[in-house]
Amino acid sequence: MSVFMSIPTGVLGGIAGVLQVISLLSLVLLLFKVAQFYLHRQWLLKALQQFPSPPSHWLFGHNREFQKNEELQQFLKWIDKFPCAFPRWLWGSNAFLSVYDPDYMKTILGRSDPKSIDAYGFLRPWIGNGLLLLNGQAWFQHRRMLTPAFHYDILKPYVGLMANSVQIMLDKWEKRITQDPYLELFEHVSLMTLDTIMKCAFSYQHSIQLGRNSHSYIQAVGNLSNLVFSRMRNAFYQNDVIYRMTPDGRSAHHACQIAHKHTDQVIKQRKAHLQNEIELENIRKKRHLDFLDILLCAKMENGSSLSNEDLRAEVDTFMFEGHDTTASGISWILYALAMHPKHQQSCREEIQSLLGDRAIITWDHLDQMPYTTMCIKEALRIYPPVPIVSRVLSKPITFPDGRSLPKGITVSLNFHTLHHNPKVWSNPEVFDPFRFAPGAVQHSHAFLPFSGGSRNCIGKQFAMNELKVAVALTLLRFELSPDPTRVPIPISRVVLRSLNGIYLHVKKLH
Repeated sequence: MSVFMSIPTGVLGGIAGVLQVISLLSLVLLLFKVAQFYLHRQWLLKALQQFPSPPSHWLFGHNREFQKNEELQQFLKWIDKFPCAFPRWLWGSNAFLSVYDPDYMKTILGRSDPKSIDAYGFLRPWIGNGLLLLNGQAWFQHRRMLTPAFHYDILKPYVGLMANSVQIMLDKWEKRITQDPYLELFEHVSLMTLDTIMKCAFSYQHSIQLGRNSHSYIQAVGNLSNLVFSRMRNAFYQNDVIYRMTPDGRSAHHACQIAHKHTDQVIKQRKAHLQNEIELENIRKKRHLDFLDILLCAKMENGSSLSNEDLRAEVDTFMFEGHDTTASGISWILYALAMHPKHQQSCREEIQSLLGDRAIITWDHLDQMPYTTMCIKEALRIYPPVPIVSRVLSKPITFPDGRSLPKGITVSLNFHTLHHNPKVWSNPEVFDPFRFAPGAVQHSHAFLPFSGGSRNCIGKQFAMNELKVAVALTLLRFELSPDPTRVPIPISRVVLRSLNGIYLHVKKLH
């Protein structure tokens, strides 16, 4: 009490005045934010008015309908009522149009709208401004620069490297199943696909599957995939400053450090090789350069080399995309074949007749397994590795049915729902490889496991080759069946994952 009495009255008055000013400014800011919220919501309501949607709360959007980890399943429940598209409200002033109609897909993918910053911006601390996140002229330059890395002359020798990585994984399985015949696929396959991309795209000379150093990178990628998705869906996590102070923000920062440490080491080792004049001369003599060679030797239009920041962004992007999407694809394909033993056996017989007992697969074999390829495509239809991508409309758009959207609306291309849309695919939940039999007719944009248009997956041929190699060699050595006690639950993350893992019973063939 005596302390306050000793403070001069003028000082107390000054403090009170400052507090009043702060209170007034806070009130003004609050009113501004409320007005901003209201005006943006009204704009969204008007822009999306031609597209009916399920009832939503003015503040919480559809969050009550979309329970945690059930987003894919909820979309499928609403297909009949909204067969082309519907607005999905995340919260009161954040909505996008979710699209799962092939004509809508064709209209959007035929344009050059940029990636959504709201959706993809949260990936930037992890993978930087690489090919996935770039837009406009910068994207075009990088795409043109990297396209030669996926020329078929480059891809041909990769088949042997892929096969080597798969065989190492299968050798580990053979030892493992003597103790427990049930395996969780995703981590094993992720290590194998990381091993493959390291050897093929980054000229790595050793197998990372035989050590423990890369497990932390795989785990970091899994954590980041979950954290990025949860951040997109949380209104309070949109601001970078606030997010960094949360437990999730700190976890994401730590996971990014682990991922960057891995890619920095890859770049450092390759740069060290390039200091060797003999190695540099060997690279110059190559008719086609691999991915990392292209990055390190690249010259932009102004004659400058890629900055260290751009270099690491592309390495981070392809390190992630080159192993995580293919790991998802392979894991779900093997699960689908385990669930359908007759199709699995037909694939096995085709592969045995092609390869015999040698288990040596080459580039020429990849086009000689039509039934296996049909099964792979059907599994990719049911379990697309990248379930959703998004765009922001750079100009107004009108769809074939006459409905339209203005510039600035975010459009989510939901490939998973497209692939399960009964208007597009009859009995979509049935595994039927003959949908992809030679001569079968389908809409050009009904099947999009690697997206479409100018921004389709640059590595789709690389990925398909790896899927074929992994499936063929696995079926030659093992019989796969599901674990009835652990049925996988598909969840939408950056790639399609399972909430509870993908467990299979693995039996060695004699």
